[in-house]
Amino acid sequence: MTTQVSSQLSSRGAIAGSSLQAERLKVALPVFLMGAALIFVVGFAHPQALHDAAHDTRHALSFPCH
Repeated sequence: MTTQVSSQLSSRGAIAGSSLQAERLKVALPVFLMGAALIFVVGFAHPQALHDAAHDTRHALSFPCH
């Protein structure tokens, strides 16, 4: 009886852990894409202030941009 209860609890924990990981991925992926767009896409913007901000961010992250 005890082994059945412990196996049920461990399987519930595995389900909850995978659900938590899926939720984290749902949040992390859009945040990563928005950050990448900010750094890489805005670097090609024509307004000089936007370009300079992205350029400085790339240098701060040690990313070669030229």
